Amino acid sequence: MLLTVSGPPGSGKSTNAELLAERFDLEYISGGDIFRELADERGYTPVEFNELAEEEEQIDKDLDRRLRTIAAERDDVLLESRLAGWLAAENADLRFWLDAPLDVRAERIASREDKTVEEARSATERRERSEAKRYLELYDIDIEDLTIYDAAFNTARWGEMTVPDLLTQAVERYDPDHDEGKQPVEGVRYDF
Repeated sequence: MLLTVSGPPGSGKSTNAELLAERFDLEYISGGDIFRELADERGYTPVEFNELAEEEEQIDKDLDRRLRTIAAERDDVLLESRLAGWLAAENADLRFWLDAPLDVRAERIASREDKTVEEARSATERRERSEAKRYLELYDIDIEDLTIYDAAFNTARWGEMTVPDLLTQAVERYDPDHDEGKQPVEGVRYDF
């Protein structure tokens, strides 16, 4: 089984993806962890590294090629990244999108990164603008287009443990033999 969990910073995607991977005994692979490691190795914050990636497109391409290859070649994996659903494309059994209002996400980020809410909000807005621009330029992906996802959840609407339960129920009730909705992801340039 190959699952993907995507969403913007602070949406709860990492927390929920880890729990979902654990529940189904899937290997958890986080694009964000890989990206942060690359940023740290080069001496940048994630926001600075995002902006550098606007000038050095190979940063995104290297990460995204790795995630797409994993999706194509491996099974029993949960991929978590902003583009995981797009990169796994037709290889994914289920693709989930998690989100929350910006104010909620900024509070979550501020709490975990020991920043003020305003600092977190400003950095998040910068990061999201940077990423949206790059995804469109590199791959023709409009990150606001959620039509490729099988389910989208506003994580601010439920308690911390309810979203993993909702995701778990969706996976448990999925029957590939009765799946009439699996469609290829089209219009994307996988030019790594």
